[in-house]
Amino acid sequence: MVRIINYKERKVEDGRIFFVLELQGGVEMVKSQQTNQFYATAKKAFITSTFDEETCKALMGTSMPGKIEKEECEAFEYTVKETGEVIVLNHRYVYMPETQTSSDEDRAIQNLFAGEHSFSQNGVHKGELVD
Repeated sequence: MVRIINYKERKVEDGRIFFVLELQGGVEMVKSQQTNQFYATAKKAFITSTFDEETCKALMGTSMPGKIEKEECEAFEYTVKETGEVIVLNHRYVYMPETQTSSDEDRAIQNLFAGEHSFSQNGVHKGELVD
């Protein structure tokens, strides 16, 4: 599950305004490479929306099925707000909705019976003995 924790206004090149929702995943424990101690963190991602500002405000705190995953991308520069340090990243975090697909076993059974007719044809059910 992810939670909508904030929203931000963005502007398109032609001047139109839209809003993005800031999503946060669940708490994760990560081991620091410098101190060798664990700390709690959560991945964050932004998704675009068609909502107006009032709707975005109302959605804050809402949970949604899915998760936030790390995705490789073209390298880009990122400025750490707290320190001003500029670093190069080649990944970003993206929202992945929870798919509501069946298990592999369920899909195999569905495929097996996909061509079968469960109703009778011409008054005789398939497999029924006719004298």
